[in-house]
Amino acid sequence: MLKALYDYGIRHELTPPPGYSKKQIKAYVSLSALSKDYVKIHKGDKEAIPCPDIGSLANGTDKSNVFVEKRSVIFSKEPTAKYCFFLEALKAYAQLEPKARICVEALEDEETREKICQELDRNKIKASDRVSFWIDGRSILEGEKIQEWWQEFRKQFQLKDRKAMSVCLITGQPVIPMITTTPVNGLTRVGGHARGDALICFDKSAFCSYGLKKAANAPVSEEAFATVKAALDELLAKAPILAGMKFVHWYDQDVEPQEDPIFAGGDFEAVFEDDENDEEDEAEEQKKESVVERKQKELDAEIQADELINSVNSGKAPLSLQNRYYILMLTGVGGRVMIRHYEYGSYQKLKDNLELWHKDLELTNRYGTSSLRSCKLTARLIRLLKQQKRESQIFKRLEKELSGLTEVVIKSVLCGTRLPDVVAARSLAYIRSQMLSAPDDGDKDAVVLPDGRSCQWLKVWLLRKERERKQEESLMREYNKDHPLPAYHMGALMAICAAIQQKAMPEMNTGIVQRYYASACQSPALVLGILSRKCHIYLDKINRIEIVEVFEKQLSQVSLAVGDQIPKTLNLEEQSYFALGYYQKWAELSKLEEKKKAD
Repeated sequence: MLKALYDYGIRHELTPPPGYSKKQIKAYVSLSALSKDYVKIHKGDKEAIPCPDIGSLANGTDKSNVFVEKRSVIFSKEPTAKYCFFLEALKAYAQLEPKARICVEALEDEETREKICQELDRNKIKASDRVSFWIDGRSILEGEKIQEWWQEFRKQFQLKDRKAMSVCLITGQPVIPMITTTPVNGLTRVGGHARGDALICFDKSAFCSYGLKKAANAPVSEEAFATVKAALDELLAKAPILAGMKFVHWYDQDVEPQEDPIFAGGDFEAVFEDDENDEEDEAEEQKKESVVERKQKELDAEIQADELINSVNSGKAPLSLQNRYYILMLTGVGGRVMIRHYEYGSYQKLKDNLELWHKDLELTNRYGTSSLRSCKLTARLIRLLKQQKRESQIFKRLEKELSGLTEVVIKSVLCGTRLPDVVAARSLAYIRSQMLSAPDDGDKDAVVLPDGRSCQWLKVWLLRKERERKQEESLMREYNKDHPLPAYHMGALMAICAAIQQKAMPEMNTGIVQRYYASACQSPALVLGILSRKCHIYLDKINRIEIVEVFEKQLSQVSLAVGDQIPKTLNLEEQSYFALGYYQKWAELSKLEEKKKAD
């Protein structure tokens, strides 16, 4: 993973000078050598720029970053240790660059400091905003000698007893490893810290070995890790959030013209050929390309990548795309980067897995007229929570109750693997809770139906279990009258009973569904006999012979599929088939009813 990020940083020319890190400067204090009274405030650039960075030493109480720091450090009301360090660093730099002396004089003069603070207040620069200096219209960071001075100045902070060489995990070269790595930015919205999160961290003795301290347990050179950090910072800045995690993704190949959305309009189906034999030719062509052309190609591919990955969240069908991608699912936890999932492989395979996900989800709506509409992943995850009448903090419940489960579900979607059993258990619990309640007022269907989204979870779970066992897939978009399992048809039988009761007694709000569904789903032998007797009673109340004949035919067909042996109990898998059989049979009956009305 580190090597892949390093290669990305090198390819995109993101490597900062040693001891530098990209930072966003909110404002510059503009000073002039011609007039002591000249003080202006200029807003900083929106994009982060490379700045000298002292690393984790700035987290203490006596040291600060130089040239670029928070307003609260540079213009504190009372001199602090951090301010004194900042001022002394400026004085040291002024010996090499005389213009820096203007900044020193402005900071030491109380009248000028007060004027600067007033200008900062007028421009609404907060205490936590980073500020720097302009001298005669030029940023202090643009000095010709600043890099040379900084590399010499920062040597005083490097440990003198660090003589042991190690092999860098990133480059494979012998280096003096970093003791503390600089934090990665961009995870604040997914649990990360505002000042950044550590990617390599060994702060507990139990994690250390061979007497090594901190990050030396995973040795990396300062230059190589700076490239990794720059790459990860850039990727995190544009990474989408999916189910509380940052989806970081990038690719390692060029984009062919026919795959470019600029030429194809983003709406196409491409047939790709194997290009493994052309790797050498592609490498030669890549060398000839300019950096701008290469970045444009990669940007175009990332647009398609965003569409593909977001298809899981948005419910939209993915585009076709050939490439090899790296995928990182990241969050921040306690000031550290938490890698939830890392994957590298053919993006075509990922596309196939996402298409399989959409295919497995296909399920008829409650009226049997079309498929259920696509929805966001979050809406599906809500069906894994226990149903409550008043949902004021549903998203907090998602984060708390599905902690650890969401990432497993996402991995299943991306890799095409089976869902964990807890998904089925939670979906069934949601359905049972729903089925116990009376229908809403004004509902033309005086019967409670299982939630369609919950049934989709069950369908995917069951289908993938069947594939894992190499069984013939038995679940379809609609009701399968040839399904081999009795539990599936038992659910259908109950749906027929519910439909008969609805036709015979349409005004009844609390019926056999609310009374018997939970028992029938778990212990059918105790309930199906009762339902059968009630069905005949309800059939006698229906006046139209043609309707009675249709129901009797349905009962006969489903009863034959159920067979003579009614199990006493149903396990988790059989209960899932029961729920799907009920839902799909009801949809089929609704479709037949609408067809009769149309005729």
